[in-house]
Amino acid sequence: MDGNGRWAEQHGLPRAEGHKAGTRSARKIVTHCRKIGIEYVTFYTFSKENWSRPREEVSFLFEMLQSYLKSEMDSLLERDIRLHVLGDWTELPFALRQLLRHVCARSSHCKSMVVNLALNYSGREEIVRACRKMISLGVSMDQVTERSLADNLDTAGQPDPDLIIRTSGEQRLSNFLLYQAAYSELIFTPVMWPDFDEDCLQTALDEYSRRSRRFGGLEQPPA
Repeated sequence: MDGNGRWAEQHGLPRAEGHKAGTRSARKIVTHCRKIGIEYVTFYTFSKENWSRPREEVSFLFEMLQSYLKSEMDSLLERDIRLHVLGDWTELPFALRQLLRHVCARSSHCKSMVVNLALNYSGREEIVRACRKMISLGVSMDQVTERSLADNLDTAGQPDPDLIIRTSGEQRLSNFLLYQAAYSELIFTPVMWPDFDEDCLQTALDEYSRRSRRFGGLEQPPA
């Protein structure tokens, strides 16, 4: 969800206003995805590398996330949406950790849609954590397979992403779902995240529907 800061600068606003606008975009995209039947959506919310940002901005991001979770919890439950967190929780502020656990637990029974928040997330670090978990469980070398590794990732039990969209013109994965993205379709758009709306999403979905997904095999026609 790139471009919040640049969007704010272009509009003569402080960066905080860009992040607020980005939150509104996330809310609209979740609502639209739920409406059209998309069952899994993941938002790259805060990366391991984002700690290098100014302390005031980081604190604001966490406070804004707490406010968003509090205001949206009832809505998530009403729409049968489960919240799930990817990443290392241990470094997040205590109050945010507690709130995340509460919302995840309250929504754990929801079946219609899963919203993943990648928080303090690093794709490489996720793979390392999965390997360490397997070692701690005593998994033998011959039991280490692609499937068993996937079952110990933060996304265990979820399908790999079909489509990854990156906004604001950046054209790289930036440590996002590196293992899971092996065969994901990628779309890069110049639209800043605060301006990314339902029409932008539909344009991306239309582009995705025209692509042939071969998974290393023979060409298959678009679905």
